Amino acid sequence: MGKASMRQHHGEFKVPGGKLVVADTDVVGGKLSGVSINGDFFLEPDEALDDINAALEGLPADTLHGDLASAIRRRIRADAQLFGFSPEAVATAVRRALGKASSWADHQWEIIPPTPLSTAMHVAMDEVLTREVGAGRRNPTLRFWEWESPSVVIGSFQSVRNEVDEEAVRRHGVNVVRRISGGGAMFMEHGNAITYSLYIPQSLVDGLSFADSYPFLDDWVMEGLRQLGISAWYQPLNDIATDLGKIGGAAQKRLSNGGMLHHVTMSYDIDADKMLEVLRIGREKLSDKGIKSAKKRVDPLRRQTGLAREEIIQILSDTFRKRYQATEGSLSPAEMSAAQSLVEEKFGTDEWLYRVP
Repeated sequence: MGKASMRQHHGEFKVPGGKLVVADTDVVGGKLSGVSINGDFFLEPDEALDDINAALEGLPADTLHGDLASAIRRRIRADAQLFGFSPEAVATAVRRALGKASSWADHQWEIIPPTPLSTAMHVAMDEVLTREVGAGRRNPTLRFWEWESPSVVIGSFQSVRNEVDEEAVRRHGVNVVRRISGGGAMFMEHGNAITYSLYIPQSLVDGLSFADSYPFLDDWVMEGLRQLGISAWYQPLNDIATDLGKIGGAAQKRLSNGGMLHHVTMSYDIDADKMLEVLRIGREKLSDKGIKSAKKRVDPLRRQTGLAREEIIQILSDTFRKRYQATEGSLSPAEMSAAQSLVEEKFGTDEWLYRVP
């Protein structure tokens, strides 16, 4: 048995569109020892591999991803050429070896099918389940939303008066709630949108920038959309776009306990006229979109696919299940109770809703 195979810590990272990077290392006195980086990448000259190993040797085992990559860049010879990988890829492999970063395959995933809740309960449930995953009490989970009433969900940093026409809200019987993540306002009625939340440990996106984490976490969605005949992509930072227009947007929130929320709303059959009465979408919001009308910003999935909303959700759910070997889950009584308490204490209060003047 070779020396590298005897090392305590082993991690692998397949670069998207690139090569496999493998890290083997021991930890002695809290520091990396006997570091061996290997894989099916290409590197010139050969001696540059010694530079990479030497750059990592002796670093504290809790060194952050960016600092690992920087150490490699400082040490590696100027004429080195890396093909199919990068210092950041090496850092990810090392962090995975040490259990600081994880891959999709490292987790047991659950899927909670569409469950009707009040909109305040939905945003409260997002906080509850994100905390539960961060605390290690729940497996990483995908949850699809369902609505009991027409709603507007505004971003954490938005002002109600700037985003919502409150007279139109009263006229149409629309509930307005504030979520914990940033981003823009969403208008939702029963059957008009597809919304889901991913609750994950932050280790899954270790080393990824905020911008890169969005397409990374929704790669399964793009696969599902391709099965529906839709070619979609991320338009930085958080818009999901197609040749026929925008179909959705995403938002995220990272909690201090290591849990992370990533959620997406895609339009299925939006009532654009009602949306424009309820939401205040100004010219500045549209200025970088190359369009004049907000109606053209959201292109419904119904028109692009011809399928029922439930069929699309099923295809997306099946794609996630097959890719990540996910099992069906449910909301526990304790989670429902915790979310209800959060509605009473936070999400259902004017103090939270109007916290941004």
